[in-house]
Amino acid sequence: MSNTSGQPPIVLAGQYWSPYTRKMRAVLRYRQIPFRWMLRGSKWDDLPDAPVPIIPVIAYPNEAGDGYGDVTVDSSPQIMRLETEYEGRSVVPTDPALAFIDMLLEDFGDEWVTKMMYHYRWAYEPDIDKAGKLLPLGGNLQLDSDQAQQGYEFITQRQIGRRALVGSTEWNTPLIEDSYRQVLAMLQARFSRGDFLLGDRPGRGDFGIFGQLTQLVQFDPTSMQIAVDEAPKVIRWVERADDLSWLPVDGDDGWASIDDLDPAVKDLLGECGRTYAPFLAANAEALMSGADEVVCEIVGLDGKVREFRQAPFGYQGKCLKWLRDAYAALSDADRERVDGVLAGTGCEQLFA
Repeated sequence: MSNTSGQPPIVLAGQYWSPYTRKMRAVLRYRQIPFRWMLRGSKWDDLPDAPVPIIPVIAYPNEAGDGYGDVTVDSSPQIMRLETEYEGRSVVPTDPALAFIDMLLEDFGDEWVTKMMYHYRWAYEPDIDKAGKLLPLGGNLQLDSDQAQQGYEFITQRQIGRRALVGSTEWNTPLIEDSYRQVLAMLQARFSRGDFLLGDRPGRGDFGIFGQLTQLVQFDPTSMQIAVDEAPKVIRWVERADDLSWLPVDGDDGWASIDDLDPAVKDLLGECGRTYAPFLAANAEALMSGADEVVCEIVGLDGKVREFRQAPFGYQGKCLKWLRDAYAALSDADRERVDGVLAGTGCEQLFA
């Protein structure tokens, strides 16, 4: 393990309105890993460019301790690198089968719940107006009124123009919004019986879903009001999960048994199988065939089959490969236990 004393702390650089930034800040806080917070793109940002211009960035000090040469992006690999470099308060279950379920839940949060976040922020006028006014000020409070207006116009036009790329269209709206309410209801049920998805401590799945919810239930007016009305416990959980540095954790204890998961967690896997899994499979097919549109059938809450349509997304093709690689790497016994949990959820189609 690294975590060498005397070295400057790692740096987390991002923005408050970024769900993935909030995800990684919460992970670092929970794991009690020393870090320096930095507003990416602000006058205080002195980090090198990242391999890809996205946030959050985690930068590691060089060997001399006089700068940051190792700049990383992508929250899931960032989490797993931290697991190799810092001991204690792990977010990965010790049971490989449970760890795989946790990985699947994280991916569902990162790649499907994010569609809900993007949709609500850029589909409704009150949400667009709030985001357009506040987001340009994230790194610079000294913008004058003309600069703020330019920022408003740039970011709203750009993000609204990208809605179709992530599936936020009028056609897909019923599926996305129904799925949001389903996720809220399942989490509300889970938090009525326990504090985290897989036991008495948070895993990757908790933080993946948490990141998106920081925006859905704390920033964007339309989705936030739905949560106030239908899932108030979820709002208070998001507030709590933002800083879990105080949470008592005893070694590797606190994980649930994969054979005794809360019914709400199994329901959440069912929601993943109903919505995200068919999309992932269809997206992979579209990428392989060179199709310009992903089309998949999703069974609505009313029992009717609807088509979900969007452009193919290369990164989510990688997500499916990583899930399949992790599934294949399980021992036969662990894979059998995973199959037992996923049976009937719809997630099986990802690994058939």
